Amino acid sequence: GQAEVRRDHQARLDLLIPVIKGWCTELGVEIASTGIQVHGGMGYVEETGAAQHLRDARIAPIYEGTNGIQAIDLVGRKLAGDAGKAMEALIADIQATESQLSDLAGEELAAVRTSLKAGRQALQSATEWCLANLADDPNGVLAQAFNYMMLVGYVTGGWMMARSALLARDREEDFYRAKRITARFYAEQILPKAEALGRTVCSGGAATLGMDETFF
Repeated sequence: GQAEVRRDHQARLDLLIPVIKGWCTELGVEIASTGIQVHGGMGYVEETGAAQHLRDARIAPIYEGTNGIQAIDLVGRKLAGDAGKAMEALIADIQATESQLSDLAGEELAAVRTSLKAGRQALQSATEWCLANLADDPNGVLAQAFNYMMLVGYVTGGWMMARSALLARDREEDFYRAKRITARFYAEQILPKAEALGRTVCSGGAATLGMDETFF
């Protein structure tokens, strides 16, 4: 019924709260830093304002608990709390968008579909790995929590871009053409990071946790 649908929707929103706090603020710092690069040497001159934007953005990843804590909340509480059911539903929603894209022709949408599918598969594999190892190797899973959070962010970001491209597919006004081009740019230049992050997550925490304290 409607109550069950609302509960499922809320569960997916709750799952993504750490991602919204974590992935978005990580990208905020990266984008502000790119702004300085765009300005070149003048980026460090205070009258441009670019350097202040970077300083302002830098507080966000530590403001409501560091992003490492947000990532641990995502994996250790949200994902583990319902044995991955909300994430499974989210991945199914992403796969449904893939199906919509596969029914449509066009180079731009084909590029979006291909990249979204690869990212979704990486997320699915990483999620399965986390769930399979949480009980026996919780520290190993938590060692990869930040990478998992970033993986979820890149894939869900790609999903949102894909949905916007679908809505813009039959429109030729500049605004809608720009939406399709932006979605393709994200698919080809940004979303492939998800595949690398997926492999990183599934590598486990042995290397991260391998150093004895006496080595430092």
